[in-house]
Formats: sequence, structure tokens, C-alpha cells
Amino acid sequence: MKYTHDAIVIGAGAAGLTAAGGCALFGLKVALIEKGAMGGECLNNGCVPSKAIIASARRAAEAREEKRLGVQLAAPQVEWAGVHKHIHDAIATIAPHDSQERFEEMGCEVIRAHAKVTGGHSVEVAGRTLTAPRIVIATGSQPFVPPIEGIDSVPFLTNENLFELTQQPAHLVIMGGGVIGMEMGQSFRRLGSEVTIINPGRVMGRDDADSVAVVVDRMTREGVRFVDGKAARVAGEAGAITVHTDKGEAVTGSHLLIAVGRKARVSGFGLEDLGVELGRNGIKVDARRRTSVKSIYAIGDCREGPRLTHVSGYEGSNVALEIASGLPTKVDWRALPWCTYTDPEVAQIGMTEEQAREQHGDAVSVVRENFDHNDRAVSEGEVAGHLKLVLKGKKVLGASIVGHNAGELLLPLTQVITGKASTFALGGAVISYPTRSEITKAAVFKAWEPTVFGAWPKKYARFVSALRKMR
Repeated sequence: MKYTHDAIVIGAGAAGLTAAGGCALFGLKVALIEKGAMGGECLNNGCVPSKAIIASARRAAEAREEKRLGVQLAAPQVEWAGVHKHIHDAIATIAPHDSQERFEEMGCEVIRAHAKVTGGHSVEVAGRTLTAPRIVIATGSQPFVPPIEGIDSVPFLTNENLFELTQQPAHLVIMGGGVIGMEMGQSFRRLGSEVTIINPGRVMGRDDADSVAVVVDRMTREGVRFVDGKAARVAGEAGAITVHTDKGEAVTGSHLLIAVGRKARVSGFGLEDLGVELGRNGIKVDARRRTSVKSIYAIGDCREGPRLTHVSGYEGSNVALEIASGLPTKVDWRALPWCTYTDPEVAQIGMTEEQAREQHGDAVSVVRENFDHNDRAVSEGEVAGHLKLVLKGKKVLGASIVGHNAGELLLPLTQVITGKASTFALGGAVISYPTRSEITKAAVFKAWEPTVFGAWPKKYARFVSALRKMR
């Protein structure tokens, strides 16, 4: 069979861009197909705009404290038009990195149209039939809107239209206490909106409970209201929307944000007709990210598995390497990190304490270091939070960090969990003083302290000392 391309990539979000760009840099002929905006969710209505509004909110929160650390500030005056402009300026500044022009310069043929996969090696797009030995599906995900009574009769927001608001909500009711709900809840509250978060059970359920408690305490003190319950019915109109929970509580706000999860975008691409196996929420793949049709890969949010931008990039680079080299690459989730950018941040890597105890029982131990013992944190007056190491013996199974810029502290733990470094080596590392990263060294040192300063080392030290005295 004569192919038109070496690889065809459908979707120009984080996963697809990485896969297409990687293949092109290897000198392969690549077709990159995207009907919507280049950059996908992360650039246009995910990571970039959310972090931009978080930055604006943090500035308002700092000013709201007025007098702190001996410095007097004026109370903040939030200008929503300015916040809106900052969000979209951030998107516009980063957009060239993901642009059609950039990927064409890399050597990709970029086609802006809807694609349909017609075979294990063929795709129809814009009246053409493209063929390649390998096809990569990277169509992403979309907000999941639950089938709640009345949901079709009221206006609501998701992350896809939240950042288009030209007026600040007076009272934002958020359905869902995951990453989006918590980050946006704190941000809008800091910018002056009333905020209520409705969630059944504990918010941020995949993170360490002790770490989440620190964030909930901070947000509660800042004025965010948490309602335990599941939304059962909604009613009202623009400016006055009421959410009725399954526990009988009713919450009325000016705006409703739905943030209860993501749904893989897999329909309409011809996959079902080919017999590509689908799971409960995404395309089923093996460790190499191959679908049930082995010439077709699925990466990023469209497949079953973790939905994170850095995971999409990781999978995209793996698939590009496999296509270019012919050598199999497999994902490794042992040291999968993620971070929720609340204030304080919650950063998690590997297993939580709860997961580790379920799998390893009493063999698990936990070492904890608080930031109020970290000199940099004390000097900056930002001591809230801690680091927890989850261990089996001296092996790190996971870690949870809650605190200022917690996400920046995960890198050495990635190396330790994957075996590319050891806890002993990290405990002996020379780290610049004063830095927050010293907390990691302190934690692993605490894990080794009973061994290093145990009975046998003490006996040996006394023996060496006695020898010296005999000279």
C-alpha cells in the first residue's frame, strides 16, 4: 500500500501537538488535523486561563490583608474588565507556541477540518483520503454535564465558557469540588464574588485527606461556603439559579458553574464503525497507548486513564518515539504527579497514604515535615502546610505536599520513586539555603534517622573513638 503520510494525528491539543511535532522533528511526513482552535483545552479554556485568573485573585488576596509583615497595602479594587483582559492576554501570548504556523514550520501538514477514520490506515478529511502506517487519536475531552432535573432549562457555565464572562458573578454556585471547582471557587471568592461549592462527601477526593483539609480551612476562612450533597434539581433563570441537593438544601446564586468531571470526546470520528473498543469513559488502550486496532493509537483525554496536560505531553512524546524508532514505549504511572493550584497548593505524586495502606497494610509508614520548621517558610510568613512521605521500608510509594508553591517541590520525588535516585542520596544532598525544597531533604533524613543513628552505628562510632584515644 502506498501511503500519503508516515503518521496522521487527529487533534491539536497537548497530546496531538506533542505527537505530531515529535514525528515531524524526526523527519517524518505528518498530517495534523484539527477542526477547532489550535492548542486544545489547555491553552484556550483550561490550564492557561485558569492560572491567569488565579494570579489575579492572588494579587487581590495579598492586598486584602492590608498590613502584613510590617507593610501596609491599600485595599484591592477589582476591575473585572482588567481581569478578563489579563486572562486573554495570557492566552494570546502563549498561542504562537501551539499555532498552525509553528507546526507547519516544523514540517507538519496542518488541516483545519473534521476528520473521520475509515480504516486502520486511512482518514477522510476535507474531501481527501489520507493514509499512513500509524494513526494517532488525540481528540481530547469535554465537560461532563450530569442529567440533573431542570439542567436544560437554566443557563450554566463550564470551563469552556467561564473565561468569556464580561461581568463578574455576584454569587457563583459551583457544582463539583474537584480541581476546577476548588481553583475557581477560591479565585472568584478572592476577586469579590460570593462562592458556594456543592459536592457529595470530601472535596478533592483523589488527594491526601490531611493536605486537602489545610486548603478547605483556608478557603472557609476566606469566605467560601461548602455544602455537602449531590445536586438533584436546578431551577430558575439568568441571575437567579437555585440548586436543590439530595439532602434537602437549596442554594441560589447568580451563576452556576458545572465542574463535575470530563467526558472523553470519541463520537463522530468513525471509531465505532472500525470496532475500536471503547471503555466507560474513553478509548481502551494498552500500555503502549495502542487501541484494539493496533495501527491506531489513542493518547490524552480521549482514552481511559489520567487526564492531565503533562500526561498528554508524556504520551505524545512516547508515541512519537515509537512511531519514529519502531521500538515499543510503555507508560509508567509509578511517579505520576499532579497539582491543584489553590492557595496553598496541593501536590501529589504516587500513592496517597490511604491507597498505600489498602495495598500494603501495616508495612506502610508515614514521615511528615511541617513548613513551620522550614526557615524559608518562616521568613516569608507562609508556614501553612506540610510534606508527607508514604514509605514501605525506605522505598517511597508516594508523597503529598500542601503549601506555598508545593508543585515546585515534586521533581526530586519523581526521581526517587522511579529508582533514578535514592532517599539516602537525597538526604545527603547539598541544597541551597534557605529554600522550601529543604523540606524534602528533612523528610527523607527523618526516614533514615533511626537507621543512621541506630544502635549499631552508635557502637561503631564509640569503637572508632576508643581506637583514636589509644593512639
